[in-house]
Formats: sequence, C-alpha cells, structure tokens
Amino acid sequence: MRVGRIGAALALLLTVAACGTGGGTSVADKDTLVIGVSKDQPGLGLRQADGTFQGFDIDVARYIAAHMEKKPKKVDFRVVQYSQRESSIQEGKVDLVISSYSITPERKTKVGFAGPYYVAHQDTLVRASDTGIKNVRDLAGRRLCAVTGSVSWQRVTVERGVPARVVKAATYGDCMTKLTDDSLDAISTDDLILAGFAAQKGQSVRFVNAPISDERYGVGIRQDDITGCEDINKAITEMYLDGTATELLRRWFGTTGLHLTTTVPQFEGCG
Repeated sequence: MRVGRIGAALALLLTVAACGTGGGTSVADKDTLVIGVSKDQPGLGLRQADGTFQGFDIDVARYIAAHMEKKPKKVDFRVVQYSQRESSIQEGKVDLVISSYSITPERKTKVGFAGPYYVAHQDTLVRASDTGIKNVRDLAGRRLCAVTGSVSWQRVTVERGVPARVVKAATYGDCMTKLTDDSLDAISTDDLILAGFAAQKGQSVRFVNAPISDERYGVGIRQDDITGCEDINKAITEMYLDGTATELLRRWFGTTGLHLTTTVPQFEGCG
C-alpha cells in the first residue's frame, strides 16, 4: 500500500508540474504560447487602451509563433517587468520573453536565448536644432538623461569618461519630455528604444547615428529547451529571408532617421 501511495503522489506531482506554463514541455509543442512583453515602450511593446499590444517586438513574437514547426493555437501576451524577466521564465510564468531583452553573459547563466532577432546599438538622441553633437565625446559638459535603474548613461560618463552633466529621470518617456522642453541636451540608450519615442516627436529630434555598443535582442527561453530554441531560430531566419523583418523595422522606425540593420543577425547557438 505504501508503495502505491508513493506512486500515486508522484503521479500527482508530475501532473501539477506539467500544468505550469513552463513545465517540462518544449515551446515547440505547446498549444498556448505565453509571451512576456513590455507595456510602455513605443514602437517596441506598448499596451493600448483596449488591452491589446502593438510594436516591433509584438509583431516579431506573432511572426515567430506563426512560423514555428507546430503552430500554437493561441498566443497570450503577458506584461513582464525588466527586473522579473529571468524569474518569469525560470518559474514558468511565461514561455518566452520578447521585450528588447539584451543577451548578456550574466543572463545566460539563468535563462537560454534564441536569436538574436535584432542587434540594436546604444546611440544618442538630441534636438534636431542641436547640430553640435556628432558623437559621444561631444556630450562633454552637456546635460545627459539618466534613467533610474538604467546603466546606459554610465557607459558614457564612466566607461568612456565623458564628463556629461547628469539629469535624472524616472523613465525614458520623461527623458523625451525634458529633451524637447530644453531641460536636457541628450538621451543615450538602445537605438530602438529611442526610435520608438522619436517616431512620436517627428522632426523635432534627430539621431546622432554614432553607436557605442551592440545590444543583441534575444528571445528568452528556458535553458534546457534546445528544441524550442532551434525552432525559433528557424523562424527568425525566415523572417529576414522573406523580407518581413525589413518591413517591420521600416514600419516602426523608418521615419526616425535611424540607420537600420536588415541582414540576418549571427545567432548565439542553442544549448
């Protein structure tokens, strides 16, 4: 009897584990795919008043889902905060994260990555009327936005030793407001993040187009899901080869003056 009770308990435990979003099942085999996204990044991932999402990351997520070998019957988007991306994957709250999620050595110790689906670069956005800033060195003495929790501004002031005058802000949306009302002179962070905001401002802002880093945007996935990773990489490759990636990049960022990359990125490799 004791053996029977142990066996029954084990079976129940396995059933409960399988019911989680993460479970042990590859994303390549799921009927419903839960994808973690941003809610407040114009052009990338932005939640609308009706609860739907739009942006480049959202369109990439939909494309990937539609071009996996076994297409999921349903795709659900779930808002994931920056600080919770790794834990959301590890705990099975989401199957994937597609949210301007840069691949870094530290993050790779916690989660796996498919892709990258785009290689962004840290660049600088200034007012269109300010023609004196042509590269990061020209930020010396200028007012540079520093978003709480971001390290982008430190790549300018600390890593490159440029003596910019730091102006604190809560979000990049706040930075844009301060830039356009002349409370600061420059914002420096991932170019696609900047481009999403720039698209809203029209000709009042311009890109310096002098990148200082590579930011490889990957698809966050469980470390052990090699099959899912490979399936996603095939979909990303197809997205570039059939012209969809170029179309999406131009749709969301084509009016901003940002130099876009439309060739297939070099993948990380799975496993």
